[in-house]
Amino acid sequence: MHPLDALTEIAYLLERERSSRYKSKAFRTAAAAIDGLSDEELRDPGLRRRPGIGDSTFAVIREALDGGVPERLASLRAASGTVGGGELRALLRGDLHSHSDWSDGLTPIPTMVEAARGLGHEYLALTDHSPRLTVANGLSPERLRAQIEIVRGLSDASFTLFAGIEVDILDDGDLDQEDALLRELDVVVASAHSKLRMEAAPMTRRLVAAAGDPRVDVLGHVTGRLVEGARGTRPPSEFDARAVFAACAASGVAVEINSRPERQDPPDDLFALAVAEGCLFSIDSDAHAPGQLSLLDYGAARAQAAGVPAERIITTWPLPRLREWLARDR
Repeated sequence: MHPLDALTEIAYLLERERSSRYKSKAFRTAAAAIDGLSDEELRDPGLRRRPGIGDSTFAVIREALDGGVPERLASLRAASGTVGGGELRALLRGDLHSHSDWSDGLTPIPTMVEAARGLGHEYLALTDHSPRLTVANGLSPERLRAQIEIVRGLSDASFTLFAGIEVDILDDGDLDQEDALLRELDVVVASAHSKLRMEAAPMTRRLVAAAGDPRVDVLGHVTGRLVEGARGTRPPSEFDARAVFAACAASGVAVEINSRPERQDPPDDLFALAVAEGCLFSIDSDAHAPGQLSLLDYGAARAQAAGVPAERIITTWPLPRLREWLARDR
């Protein structure tokens, strides 16, 4: 295989397994460093001294040039496995929650679009963070306006890139961005990222307010829990789930089925409650890198196991129906 393809696939698979961002970035940097080089240039022993090429990436390049699948890639392929959720996964048409290097994602917007196309998506929503989440380089109104202009130019007849945001739900349930901008966007995912240990009554009021806000389309990772991964674990927020899901159902806001394995949000015991309350759902990757877009497999497997009706999952809908739904309150 070509060294460029090998380096890119290794980066993709490292991203999917949520490995250190520095590891995947090293392989993407090396891929960029050799892009456009001839085979003769790639075989030059001096290639190792080129900026962006390290010992590990140089070894992959040499193994690929020798005609085999590099050992690092073969190992990652073997470990990637099959998650399940096949029947429901096949129905998913796109993804309404993703991030780029404009906030805390790893890659530029076009790289995310290319990966989404490669998965067969019809659409992707770019939902970088809002201003208050400074640790994630949240977008000021000025930066968000600039991003919207770029996003509008990246759709074509075969693929739609929605302009969106993952907007922080403030302590009182209001949203962390200008009203006019939120109404201009195609997709608004509202999530709580701070004070997740708030007492149950005010947390319920906070989430109910967001779920009933006409500017909101999707309620993101509703409990905020973490069950595994490098960031450690975190218990779910405490709130009246029935009241929150009833508010979602009343306003037509979709409950996100967050596909990241470290979140598994909502928890299993809340699926049946959300279904019983009449909620819509959105299976999303919450991808921060191209390889993480494929995490939809995990969300689909959980939704299928929980018996969530496919017709109530908005990311299975045909694009015209989804567009009409997204425009319902704008």
